[in-house]
Amino acid sequence: MSQTIELTAPFDRATAERLRAGDLVRLSGVIWTGRDAAHKRLVARLDAGEALPVDLRDQVIYFVGPCPAPPGRPIGSAGPTTSGRMDAYSPRLIAECGLRGMIGKGDRSPAVVEAMRRYGAVYFAATGGAGALIAGSIVKCELVAFPELGPEAMYRLEVRDFPLVVAIDAAGNSLYVRR
Repeated sequence: MSQTIELTAPFDRATAERLRAGDLVRLSGVIWTGRDAAHKRLVARLDAGEALPVDLRDQVIYFVGPCPAPPGRPIGSAGPTTSGRMDAYSPRLIAECGLRGMIGKGDRSPAVVEAMRRYGAVYFAATGGAGALIAGSIVKCELVAFPELGPEAMYRLEVRDFPLVVAIDAAGNSLYVRR
């Protein structure tokens, strides 16, 4: 039976390993954004031996390219993008940088799931098509890296009660696999 969990980001491996596929989560705290263009740049920095703009240890990345903020709001619509586009980069960020969580939509590759199992990371699904609703959980948005990428730049988000479901847990159990 699924439970609803109040979770604060960042969080450690032990916390990630307590989560189970199907758990409902209300996430609060600090998370980072990044889509495929930003992920490509992060891995290029790793290849070059350069520091990343953000220490990803125990952090959560949300795969989103937010819309501009309307007056009086910190962010515009902020719905998840398809996570598969980050599959070429995620295993390395998990293994080498300690990335603890990812938020997106859709299934992940076997290589990502194996890295999650090996290093204790979790994948959350956000509801696609609900970007305006999700934006209501974002209380602060700050540009941190790659401004030339526009909405695909990296942003620091402060979130409160961001509604998620654990889609793939740190043991590799997945809501996308029928058993």
